[in-house]
Amino acid sequence: MKKNLIYVDTSVFGGCFDTEFSEDSVAFFDMARSGIHTILISDVVLEELEEAPDRVRNLVISLPEQSVEYISVSEEIIRLRDAYLAAEILGPKWLDDMTHVAAATVSRADAIVSWNFRHIVRLDKMKAYNQVNLLNGYGILTIISPREALTYGDD
Repeated sequence: MKKNLIYVDTSVFGGCFDTEFSEDSVAFFDMARSGIHTILISDVVLEELEEAPDRVRNLVISLPEQSVEYISVSEEIIRLRDAYLAAEILGPKWLDDMTHVAAATVSRADAIVSWNFRHIVRLDKMKAYNQVNLLNGYGILTIISPREALTYGDD
């Protein structure tokens, strides 16, 4: 079975320590540890995690090396992020959120997982991101919460 290539934004790491999101976040990372998912982490995630508590930052370190791929934010990612900005999907204050989506798209991730229901995991935003993706020669990006990335037994 082919591993899922999943971009993880910062909210999923923090979700491991949030009562509302911890069960699904921990289960998601356990799946990565077991080899079901390969996690994509960008420079933006690492920068955002610098401000996080030690226990959140240590989650990245705890992931097996073979389960993680690091993405440098390239000019191509910046161009796509700027296209989202020009389309007014979000305002300039939310550049990092748009950069997460652009990094997942340019990296050809199978999905981006996030608990950010305001700027990423929201139907109107998903449609807008994907419209810009298509106009710029990229495919459709699946945008889901970690809950939707979980598998259960033999299903």
